[in-house]
Amino acid sequence: MSSTPDRHPVLAARSIRRTCVNCSLSELCVPVGLDVTDMERLDQLVERQPPLDAGAHLCRVGERFTTLYAVRSGCFKSYRMDSEGRERVLAFHLPGELMGLDAIYPGVYQSNIVALDLGGVCALPYSELSRLATQIPRLQEQIFRLLSKDLSAYAWLAGDYSAEERVAGFLLDLSNRQRERGYSDRVFNLAMPRRDIANYLRLATETVSRVVTRFERDGLIQTERREVRLLDLEGLNARANHCLQPLG
Repeated sequence: MSSTPDRHPVLAARSIRRTCVNCSLSELCVPVGLDVTDMERLDQLVERQPPLDAGAHLCRVGERFTTLYAVRSGCFKSYRMDSEGRERVLAFHLPGELMGLDAIYPGVYQSNIVALDLGGVCALPYSELSRLATQIPRLQEQIFRLLSKDLSAYAWLAGDYSAEERVAGFLLDLSNRQRERGYSDRVFNLAMPRRDIANYLRLATETVSRVVTRFERDGLIQTERREVRLLDLEGLNARANHCLQPLG
């Protein structure tokens, strides 16, 4: 585990039982079709951590990799600092998603992961998870599937897309991820500040604000503080110019 000072202590794994069985998000990070015995074995290695306040870090770049984290609630951000001390936002993580997958091969965390609001996570000790996966083929397949999904989820950002395409693609991506979790895909809150969204999209904050204003004027979206309402998904798809391909 990391020695990061602002992390809450981990609750003892054995003091909590049936975390996955009762979790409404289990179908996103747990393979479908596990029998009761295998589910209980997975439950026993999951460590449910206390809530983290906004600004609390789970891990930092370069720390020894020991644990994957599954988001239970809230929103988290992965970021790195470049050689000139500038922050580069790499990803936003929503409930049901795993964090730390890119650390498996190098053995050290490749990004800083911080809570953007009050958030909860499940810690999955990787050495134990890896051993269990060799005994439960479905679990191993799920880990590979999530690795593949993680690699492809942000690939579209590398394309030569306009500001409108990037902002529309970002909103549609959030919409798809909300729908996958059983939430509304048309009305949701943005836990991330606009400057972080701009950083992630590799745009200026002012550019993102102008595009959002244009989308509102054209009747595609409606915003109120951090709430976003998508009024015209087809129109947003047209503005995205199909830069965002739906994940299977």
